[in-house]
Amino acid sequence: MMIWDGWQRYQQPPLVQQVNTAKSDLPVATIKAADVAAQASILQAPEKQLAGKVIKVKTDILEAEISSVGGDIQRLDFLNHPDGEDKNKHFVLFAKGANTHSYAAQSGLLGEGLPNHNSIFSVEQDSYELAANADQLQIRLTAEESNGIKVVKLITFHKNSYVIDITYEIENGTAAALNTSAYYQFIRDSVAPVGDSMMLPTYTGAAVYTEQEKFQKVAFSDIDKAKVDYPKESDNGWIGMLQHYFVAAWIPEQKSNREFFTRKLDNGLYSAGVVLAVPAIAAGQKSVITVPLYAGPAQSSLNDISPGLGLTVDYGWLTIIATPMFWVLTFIYGMVQNWGVAIIVLTVLIKILFFPLSAASYRSMGKMRLVAPKLEKIKQQHANDREQLNRAMMDLYKTEKINPLGGCLPVLIQIPVFIALYWSILASVEMRYAPFFGWITDLSTADPYYILPVIMGASMYIQAKLNPVPPDPMQAKLMQIMPIAFSVIFFFFPAGLVLYSIVNNALSIAQQWYITRGLEAEAVAAKR
Repeated sequence: MMIWDGWQRYQQPPLVQQVNTAKSDLPVATIKAADVAAQASILQAPEKQLAGKVIKVKTDILEAEISSVGGDIQRLDFLNHPDGEDKNKHFVLFAKGANTHSYAAQSGLLGEGLPNHNSIFSVEQDSYELAANADQLQIRLTAEESNGIKVVKLITFHKNSYVIDITYEIENGTAAALNTSAYYQFIRDSVAPVGDSMMLPTYTGAAVYTEQEKFQKVAFSDIDKAKVDYPKESDNGWIGMLQHYFVAAWIPEQKSNREFFTRKLDNGLYSAGVVLAVPAIAAGQKSVITVPLYAGPAQSSLNDISPGLGLTVDYGWLTIIATPMFWVLTFIYGMVQNWGVAIIVLTVLIKILFFPLSAASYRSMGKMRLVAPKLEKIKQQHANDREQLNRAMMDLYKTEKINPLGGCLPVLIQIPVFIALYWSILASVEMRYAPFFGWITDLSTADPYYILPVIMGASMYIQAKLNPVPPDPMQAKLMQIMPIAFSVIFFFFPAGLVLYSIVNNALSIAQQWYITRGLEAEAVAAKR
């Protein structure tokens, strides 16, 4: 026990929590070195299998189950979002103790005799429902009084909101000041959400945001290795759990000191949370601490709830391009009311934007196509002299005023746009179950019948036929294989992205054919 206590002190150095005293003249609560081991033991304590009631809650957009043990939110259904596999079921974010998945929101108080996530609360009703004319619904859980200390846990749901307020009312009926801290944490396994694909690079794990260090992911594998690198102490920011399309985050008020933590627990579970010091409660006085919990879809508009929360929509390293691109896509959707049509319109706009570059590229490739017979003759003349062959080819390019890289550079410039759109479609919850027409009922997943990838491969084949045959035989074979290879790769891509590729290729084919035809007409006129 002494070794364990020493180890805990080594792992958790002394932390002094200073709370903004502008709102209170009471002494500030302090977590002393001697309390650190006790704090860690509570936060890492296994959940006791206690018999408790399940309180069912329903609002206009949520259904929840709250356990009378600890007041945990052990189940949370989103009524406006379908399940990842069965569209006829609601999406479930929290599901504590489920057969294949475990995820819950817990909270408690630190201190002897104070209620934590293993304490029993009493509640007046077994079920609650938000009234049609009400703006909020409050569930009141009362802990057993201990040594004159009364604690009530309030869980407040709001109409048309994914924000849930978790409040502790602490009344000190003793003759001495009471020092305590409150902790708010998520308990989750590392199981990926239902419906996620191994072929799509989505993130499931913890995340921390502070104004100083900004948005940082904390992967479960890093927690396993104890190689986490994020601010442990701050007076701002939030901590949460991320998964594809959805996020849950504890959001303490700004300018109040906090300690973030992540830990590996038993049974393959992980915890991520925050500890907040409660200002010392004088004898006979009462204190209230509230921390909002956001549990809902990840959207860029979440920055209105808390700074940095919108970054949970992860567009990758091309966020600077993807964010305005998705804004334009959303604007177009507002007019056409179909995400597939919006993608088509956006593709046309992008094509117009890059028209000068594309025209230069196709003009260069068209000229290469016209001089292909001359290149073939040069290859035959210098078949055994590689150096002379290259020199003759360069002389021909200078004579014909052709830049051999002219067809490649414009294409390379457009690649970041393609990648940015890929992340926009992949990461945006708005695309989830967004229909196009016919068999395409979800633009965020692969075409179930692989029709779009086949069409995309055919469009690439037509494009390849319009391009000049590369002088290198190996390169020529590679260009023949590419349409087939890309079709196979696009089998696993979101249908929305494949749709973008098809429209882009179709426009490119039309533009390339028009420019090549014009060059051929110019060549005939020159000969005349």
